[in-house]
Amino acid sequence: MSTNFFKSHAFAGNPIKLRTPKPTDPFSPPSALKTLKNLLLGNTHEPHSPNFKILPFRKGRPLAGSVRDSNEPNWHLGWLSFGDCKAFLENSEVNLSEDTLVYLGSDSEGDGVYVVYWGIDVTEAGNGLVKELGGNQFCFVELRTLMVATDWENASSMGQLAIAGHARSLLEWHTVSRFCGFCGGKNILIDAGRRKQCSNELCKKKIYPRVDPVVIMLVIDKENDRALLSRQSRFVPRMWSCLAGFMEPGESLEEAVRRETWEETGIEVGQVVYHSSQPWPVGPSSMPCQLMVGFFAYAKSLDINVDKEELEDAKWHSREDVKKALTIAEYKKAQRTAAGKVDQMCKGVERGQSLSSDFNVESGELAPMFIPGPFAIANHLISSWVNGVESQLASSFSNL
Repeated sequence: MSTNFFKSHAFAGNPIKLRTPKPTDPFSPPSALKTLKNLLLGNTHEPHSPNFKILPFRKGRPLAGSVRDSNEPNWHLGWLSFGDCKAFLENSEVNLSEDTLVYLGSDSEGDGVYVVYWGIDVTEAGNGLVKELGGNQFCFVELRTLMVATDWENASSMGQLAIAGHARSLLEWHTVSRFCGFCGGKNILIDAGRRKQCSNELCKKKIYPRVDPVVIMLVIDKENDRALLSRQSRFVPRMWSCLAGFMEPGESLEEAVRRETWEETGIEVGQVVYHSSQPWPVGPSSMPCQLMVGFFAYAKSLDINVDKEELEDAKWHSREDVKKALTIAEYKKAQRTAAGKVDQMCKGVERGQSLSSDFNVESGELAPMFIPGPFAIANHLISSWVNGVESQLASSFSNL
């Protein structure tokens, strides 16, 4: 059975967001916000205050650093203390305020000591802040690059990636929801930045963080032991993946799977079986958090008619060919290459390769095709099918 099936997906399993604190807890959003206001007023002697750590973002990129663990580079999030963050921003002539910080979660450090984590968008602070943080060997790194650089076998690293993904989703949502969609009034932060509300007294509409559901499916030809994989024009050469598409209003997840498969490939789907889901915060800023919902879909027809506006190509691939592509793929090498790149960036060295070349490393020079890495739900769907987990799931469900 595929070990991938049991591991948490990239961006899932956020360790500081596993449960919602009670409002009376000192580390809950309302209590933390009250403490934050006192700190901003200069009252730094409040008893039993939790520690605050702040993660800056610039243009959707989290602050990161890098250390060497057993001589291998390993990135980490660039958390700043409240005092350090305030000082860095003041040096860039930016004031820290309760309207700029967003509550991310909390965690215990033992002995009754709690840490409250906040996110902040410092894009408007300018390049001076970037240089000052760079002097401390921190840099702002694309979340997608950190994703590729994360050791998926390291629970701590996966947890940090999940925190960064959640924070980016929330901060980008704040950026694209500055005004009320009902009356056009300015939205203000409430609930420590976890919600927003229209400032117009005649409206006061509350809005909540946006999530865009996407179905992603491995279409299977059961009789001939094949899977349908597709290519989009934006893919790097030789990469093949699962079909995917956004849900539409008024349809179920299963209906979305069947509709998208038919629209993109002309294949008619019968049984649809749920596999797992994955937050995906590395899409465009206009859709700051997609939720990828993964399925196996069983084909009722086999003739492919590709919609060239959606796909470059789609083909049936045998289990043996797909297994070979997974075997040849050098995912660990790609991860180490990306981790080395982040390490160099934090040391002030310019990027030498584009992200596309990170993906090309995975495939090896002679591989005719390769599959997205373990950070993508597509890899988990395909690996589960190759290793026979899919058939066990299918037998547990009736037709939907």
